Amino acid sequence: MTAQAASSTAPDRPISTWTGWGQWLALATMTVDHLTRYVFPSAWELGWAGSSIGRIAFPLFAAMVAWHGLFNTRNPLRYARRILIIGIAAQLPYMMMPRASDAFILNVCFTLALGLAWGAWLRDLLARHRSGSLGSVWLGAAVAATLALWYLLGGWVEYGHRGLLLIPLFMLAMHHLHGAGESLVERLQAVALAAPVLIVAGLMNSSDMAKSFTVATCLAVLWLAAGAHRLTPDVPLAMPRRLWLTWYPGHFALIALWLWASGALG
Repeated sequence: MTAQAASSTAPDRPISTWTGWGQWLALATMTVDHLTRYVFPSAWELGWAGSSIGRIAFPLFAAMVAWHGLFNTRNPLRYARRILIIGIAAQLPYMMMPRASDAFILNVCFTLALGLAWGAWLRDLLARHRSGSLGSVWLGAAVAATLALWYLLGGWVEYGHRGLLLIPLFMLAMHHLHGAGESLVERLQAVALAAPVLIVAGLMNSSDMAKSFTVATCLAVLWLAAGAHRLTPDVPLAMPRRLWLTWYPGHFALIALWLWASGALG
């Protein structure tokens, strides 16, 4: 779901060592969320873990995808396609998870891939508008068309409309937080553009505990984008690429197998 971190050789490509830690944390918190939701008996009363630790995973994945899409890949759409392939591989075991609703939902990789593609496209549109090659009318029409598509797709993906918004908002906030100069106006603008990330993160969950963990995760990443990424040491053990690419579909397949063996899947 994220590309390998690139070293910082230019001002617009910041050090990405924090994502090495983020990969381990994202996989661990996602796994805790899914184990408490699908595997551990309800009698164990571990729902609090999913509503706290488990709420770190999605905003962290979204932040890493936004960071790499913004700073560490020359082709965000190709990167989005790689995420989409993982999502396709995971969709069947994902659909085997017990749910309160029988509605068809695409897994979180589709949310991440579509969010990245949307964010990259909007960034390209704004760049063309600033260069004068795209008029204001056409820019407005293009943005309106993407919002209509966002409205149609939001009901089909995990985390819904708010989940699709998170990566474009992260990309906008990270760009301004990282590039803000010393002037008060630039810093205030960067803070103002970071606020929508926190608002959407707070609206994504119902319980106060879940909101707190999601917002705190987003706030930590925005702090990294504002300059704290330079203080992050290298992770002692880098995430093996094969583990990173296969864990999401693989752990769902193992959970489905466990549920089938235990009789939970009828």
